[in-house]
Parts: sequence; C-alpha cells; structure tokens
Amino acid sequence: MVAESDRSLGEVINIGSNFEISIGDTVNLIAEIMNTQIEIQTDDQRIRPDKSEVERLWADNTKARELTDWEPLYAMREGFKKGLAESVEWFTNPDNLRLYKADIYNL
Repeated sequence: MVAESDRSLGEVINIGSNFEISIGDTVNLIAEIMNTQIEIQTDDQRIRPDKSEVERLWADNTKARELTDWEPLYAMREGFKKGLAESVEWFTNPDNLRLYKADIYNL
C-alpha cells in the first residue's frame, strides 16, 4: 500500500508493527514456539559499553496508517509470535533448509 500511494511519495515511512520486544524476550519466545528449554549465556566481552547503543527500537507505523490506511497483518506480541512460528516451521523443514544458503550473501 505504501508503494502504491501517491501520498507516500518522498516520505520516510516506518512499516513496522508498532511493537517493541527485547532480544532476550525474542529468544525466549522462539524457545517457547520450539517447545525447548534454553539457557541464555552472556559473554562479558560482547557487552556494549553504556550509551553506545540505542536501548529501544520502535517502528511507529502511525504515518503509514495515516497516509495509506495500511495496517500490519502481524501485529503486537501475538502477531510477532505467529511470524516467528512460521519462520521456525520453514527452517525446520529439511526441504526448505536445503534451499537456505547460510554461507553466501544474497540480494
């Protein structure tokens, strides 16, 4: 809808789901979907210094909705979980995994 809207020409528009989740919560959600127990390990050498990173990222989709009436098909935690579940299903199918080329960068 954004690509087809004349009102969106020349605009910077977020088309995210207007939802925020931490990396840790994402990992735990994937484990829940996969019905597995995990232990998150932290490498102190990889922890970023204070104020070196943005702590929160939020794709506010207000502008997209106002200009195009667009709304995400997968919204909030349940929508994110649905998308992750579909990704897990794809990656756990051996036929699909044979198509995945983790060793090369594709455009």
